[in-house]
Amino acid sequence: MDFFSILTMIGGLALFLYGMHVLGEGLSKASGGRMEQVLEKLTSGKWKAVLLGAGVTAVIQSSSATTVMVVGFVNSGIMKLSNAIGVIMGANIGTTITSWLLGLTGIESDNFFIQLLKPTSFSPVLAIIGVGFLLFSKKDKYKNAATIMIGFSVLMFGMETMSDAVKPLADVPEFRNFLLVFSNPILGMIAGLILTAIIQSSSASVGILQALCATGSLSYATALPIIMGQNIGTCVTALLSSIGTSKNARRAAIVHLYFNLIGTVVFMIVFYSLNALIGFSFMNVSAEPFGIAVIHTVFNVFATCLLLPFSQLLEKLAYLTIKEDVSEHIAVRYIDEDIKVLDSRFMNNPALAMEQCRRVIFHMADTVKQSYEQAVGLLEGYNEEVVSGVVQMEKDVDRYEDVLGTYLLKLTGRELSERDSQALTLYLQSIGDFERISDHAVSIAMSYDKMEQKEMHFSSKAQEELRIFTKAIHRIIDTSFRSFQENDISLVYEVEALQAVVDDLSVEVRKRHVKRLRKGKCTIELGFLLSDIVTGYERIAAHCVHLVVNMVQIQEDSLEMHGYNEEIREQDADKLHQLYDRFYAEYALPVKEKNKKDVEDR
Repeated sequence: MDFFSILTMIGGLALFLYGMHVLGEGLSKASGGRMEQVLEKLTSGKWKAVLLGAGVTAVIQSSSATTVMVVGFVNSGIMKLSNAIGVIMGANIGTTITSWLLGLTGIESDNFFIQLLKPTSFSPVLAIIGVGFLLFSKKDKYKNAATIMIGFSVLMFGMETMSDAVKPLADVPEFRNFLLVFSNPILGMIAGLILTAIIQSSSASVGILQALCATGSLSYATALPIIMGQNIGTCVTALLSSIGTSKNARRAAIVHLYFNLIGTVVFMIVFYSLNALIGFSFMNVSAEPFGIAVIHTVFNVFATCLLLPFSQLLEKLAYLTIKEDVSEHIAVRYIDEDIKVLDSRFMNNPALAMEQCRRVIFHMADTVKQSYEQAVGLLEGYNEEVVSGVVQMEKDVDRYEDVLGTYLLKLTGRELSERDSQALTLYLQSIGDFERISDHAVSIAMSYDKMEQKEMHFSSKAQEELRIFTKAIHRIIDTSFRSFQENDISLVYEVEALQAVVDDLSVEVRKRHVKRLRKGKCTIELGFLLSDIVTGYERIAAHCVHLVVNMVQIQEDSLEMHGYNEEIREQDADKLHQLYDRFYAEYALPVKEKNKKDVEDR
């Protein structure tokens, strides 16, 4: 084997690993985070968890990726350790699908249709179709399909290149003698462990082993212990990802290691004991790709069937290895539990990371809404604890903004689908609006706090006007937040009309205060506080409009907010008039005459 053959083999290995990466990435994008959401939610039973783990891993083509996700789920509190164990076991079974696909390369027949089953026969066709989709299609679903096709084709081309490059080794006695060393179970396991730990993929290392089958020098006696070591080596990725996580997350990674270690030890003892008694005739036969796939699958199914009934013992073993401490039982604020789902491990799966961001930003919106409701509720009666709660919620919202903003900015460097890219832009713009609304809620609460400290009270008429005004603000918050959470841009008209009503209400409330002031029924100081509350209402309404308008702009690739508002008012003036009239009648202050401004003149 000369220098150029070695170079070809290394190039084939590089293409094989890259093809596997591209294939897994394409499958992950095509799933759009749905497989991960299923994995997160449907893990109630042991066998159900195993099936889900196997299914998700078969789709994303990486047991390491699945296990790392599980570590992230456990770390964020989404998944219990007991549920994670079944998923981890299933991931080990799901990863064997790759070896079965690669095993198809060993098909030998002159029959045309059987030849078509060989990946090397149909992968060039997939590559052509994939490149066509990639060059001429603009839709994400076709681009994802193209990535899958091209990834599979590159993977198979790399596999074939490796196999062709190592074939001459069959005539090299030194190579055959070298492989005999690994027929020693301990040395073979160590070799498989080291190889998998380096490339961090059991599927890839098994593929390399299948490529070596082309030499004819690799016997099952050599291949079997190497496969066992490969299953242990795949635990390295999860162990590395668990560094710096919660104790439960580290326990999930340890369970993965124990599963493979115990499974390997028991399998090796049983297998080699039977071999000593019976003597398996296939041990010295040259290994074939399909045979490698069979061993890989049989071991993982055997280990799962053996250890799944004892999953609670595995959990206890993990707790004995990583012991509990008192701090694990101390209650934490809900904000900490929410933020924990923004785990850095999800960055490798942007669709899943965006789903976690969506969940957190919805919690942020709920907190903002609650802070506003608590603040305006002080109109009916002062409560010091409510004021403190509003202030604390504002701090929580600030923290939401900081953590979400940082996480989303990191995601901008990842490859996102068009839908996720739009959502990311929207979230980055929206968290500022949510944070400002919570600021105004605090400002309103502080106004009522000052009134309490100075023993001041609004007149009955002022209170009635504020109650009506508050209902209008409730409506615009509810409508805009619902529009955001349901991604319903049709509600933009209602929000626009409501803001026009809010603007008119603020003018009217101030006018009436001035009249009462002239009659000596109100004080200047109370007027300042009333003005602060009204200003807070106006600004909350403005941020509600900004929130919904951003959604429309992003979906329609619009850039200028002012231009957008003018365009809406020109094109849909009649619709806005009708909505304005309806809302104005609903939130009209108790007066004989109403000075309604035309919404088009705003």
